[in-house]
Amino acid sequence: MNKVPASVWKNPIHFLAFGLGSGAAPWAPGTFGTAAAVIPYLWFQYLALPAYLVMLLITTLIGIWLCERTSKDIGVHDHGGIVWDEFVGFWLTMTLAPSGWEWILAGFVLFRIFDILKPWPIKWADQKVSGGFGIMLDDLLAGIYAAILLQIGAALWF
Repeated sequence: MNKVPASVWKNPIHFLAFGLGSGAAPWAPGTFGTAAAVIPYLWFQYLALPAYLVMLLITTLIGIWLCERTSKDIGVHDHGGIVWDEFVGFWLTMTLAPSGWEWILAGFVLFRIFDILKPWPIKWADQKVSGGFGIMLDDLLAGIYAAILLQIGAALWF
């Protein structure tokens, strides 16, 4: 893993890109970032679907800019500590998820599995698409895969 730049604690853009500091974890920053994303989700889960989708759009667009800017500033494309993409990927996973901690945990695990294993086209996007959009895209795709499985699980459960 790359060294955490000191700017994470001084620059608000870097602080956000590093998931409010969660990406500065000494190991598994993506997992720590996803865990930190649960906290705002506890509020987001009560949004009506249209508002939730607007939140996803806004946080995705902000994320493209945050990740692009931070990676350029620190000179490392997709530094492991940049975890804003994990935040949005997890929130995408949880779109229309049933309420309850078991579903949050299931969404967390599914998202982490897809984000780590990177089945096609996630790995392709991770390797071929650059810039802030590229940093965000693989996690958005992982979030879509995880959301589909979470919805299948919910349909079978209920």
